[in-house]
Amino acid sequence: MHTFGNRRDIDGLRALAVIPVVLFHFGFSTFSGGFVGVDVFFVISGFLITSILFREISAQRFSFVDFWARRARRIIPALSVVLLATLALGWLLLTAKDFSELGRTVRYQALFISNILFMREDGYFQPASDLKPLLHTWSLAVEEQYYIFFPLLMVLLMRYVRHWRWMLFAVLLVSFGLNIAYIERKPDFAFFSLPTRAWELLCGAMLAVVPAPKQPIRPWLYQLVGVAGLVAVLVAVFTFDRGTVFPGWAALLPVLGATALIWSGAHGSTIAGRLLSARVFVWIGLLSYSFYLWHWPVFVYANAISIDGIQPWEAAGWILLALGLAWLSWRFVELPFREKRLLAGRKPVLVGGLLAMAALAVTGSVVRSSDGFPQRLTGKALEYAQAREWRAGQMKCMLVTSDKKFDKACLVGDNQTEPATQLVWGDSHAAALLPAIKTNAAREGRPVWLYSMSACPPILSDDPRERCRDFNEQTMEQVRRLQIKDVVLASNWSLYVYGREDGDKKVLLNSHDNIAQSEARMAAAIEARVAAIRAAGAQVWLFKEVPLQRKGAIGRLTSLARVGRSAEGLGRPLEEHLARQHFLSSLFDSMSAADPGVHVIDPTPLMCADKVCSIEVNGHSQYKDEDHLSDVGSARLSPLFAPVLLGTAHN
Repeated sequence: MHTFGNRRDIDGLRALAVIPVVLFHFGFSTFSGGFVGVDVFFVISGFLITSILFREISAQRFSFVDFWARRARRIIPALSVVLLATLALGWLLLTAKDFSELGRTVRYQALFISNILFMREDGYFQPASDLKPLLHTWSLAVEEQYYIFFPLLMVLLMRYVRHWRWMLFAVLLVSFGLNIAYIERKPDFAFFSLPTRAWELLCGAMLAVVPAPKQPIRPWLYQLVGVAGLVAVLVAVFTFDRGTVFPGWAALLPVLGATALIWSGAHGSTIAGRLLSARVFVWIGLLSYSFYLWHWPVFVYANAISIDGIQPWEAAGWILLALGLAWLSWRFVELPFREKRLLAGRKPVLVGGLLAMAALAVTGSVVRSSDGFPQRLTGKALEYAQAREWRAGQMKCMLVTSDKKFDKACLVGDNQTEPATQLVWGDSHAAALLPAIKTNAAREGRPVWLYSMSACPPILSDDPRERCRDFNEQTMEQVRRLQIKDVVLASNWSLYVYGREDGDKKVLLNSHDNIAQSEARMAAAIEARVAAIRAAGAQVWLFKEVPLQRKGAIGRLTSLARVGRSAEGLGRPLEEHLARQHFLSSLFDSMSAADPGVHVIDPTPLMCADKVCSIEVNGHSQYKDEDHLSDVGSARLSPLFAPVLLGTAHN
């Protein structure tokens, strides 16, 4: 292919890439597959950069310094501005923990390896990733890693390999094969890594170096291929979604579609090419790099200061803001550098780019090492941030790993002269109840045992984890030995049945998405534990799960406080909580109805009012994180434990 000049259709194709990405990220469900725009960008980049490389190497005037200077001029100025702006807004809006994480991301992206960081964290489509202001930089990292190695590969192949195009195609096939091999085994690696994504850039690269056809091709074929390519990209945009196994085989659709559009547009005017060459698409295409850079931080921070997430009418305004920032960035940052009005020489721009990235890496490291500068938070924001720490001693009462000593059991209460006959048993959700237990123990003058181990539900099951088996066996032995009269079982029950709401199903009783089987296993496990406790002569109090909050909702408290917005109404809808707890709630109620020695404690009425399970009440956060109670939230539930300590159920 020998067309190297400016092509309006490719500018328009950039718009076709960036618009779906932005609309997808802002939650427009029609564009459920908008994430494929990144794949279109990869193909465009591979084609354009390889076109330049091929031309310069063929003419024997290629220079690595020139190449990397052009990359620095194109990428670093706008990226630097966005990274600085993201840090500045993070200073204003984020909790210490989240700001610390942002600092780490800035450091990684300054080294162009943020994709490696994200690969080790939550998946791209998980709710937790929506809280990372620089998540989108993974694609820039992949590209820059590619362009460190690719020019050298091109020089070596073109100079020393006779049939070098076939060798390049072989590399493409290997990369695609790795993508297929890892998509099921290590999906995050397949999504974020250079080896599994390089084939997309190489599709564009192959298009740039393929020889011109010896025989003329009929114009109708270009028309057909152009339309087919446009349809392929749009089908992916409108039919793929977060559940699509991606990249994998599915990525062929947008990648080959983009390849077809570029190929057909190089051979004269086509219907698809004319559509893409429309003035509005060309304009957005010119802004596409800056638009892509700005849109995601705008989304994350806008989401951070919203109560119920960004509504569609709000999304339109935020998108326009991102587009306005993109224009300013293009006009006053990108153009001056690209037109060599600033740092005109290749050495100055390379040195300047390296210094900018080094400064950002150091800044990110300082933010990270300073734990996000918690001292910058004051007033209500500080109070919300402090609510994310357990200060009542929960960690001293909870085992995390088993050393078979089990010396973290706590005897709660000032009066420890008389034997304790009540025991609270469970995972970290039981530990979170410590303030509520303390309040009752102090008021009634009765000590209470608290036995808890992180991620270990108090059930009788064939638990594959030795630490949990040992812990539960030891606790059951204590119930018998101490002649406990009342046992409260508390846990993040639904986690072990359904997995996390972010899609992680790697939990104890989850049976490969067979919900009915998982529920049956949980029912049998709870019933067996209750039967064992009842056989030991104790009554059982089943503590229903506290309402789970959505990912990132707790951090919003700080962000809202920092901008002076009320958090009233922030929380999970009651109907969502009841839906997730329906099976477990029904199970507990039926067990209580069948045995007068089994009782139910339900925190829902205390925590959910006006159809919302609120995160904060009277200006105080009820939660430490999305599912654990804060000290204040736990203390509010103290009335629920009064019947246990008063022995009401024994009367």
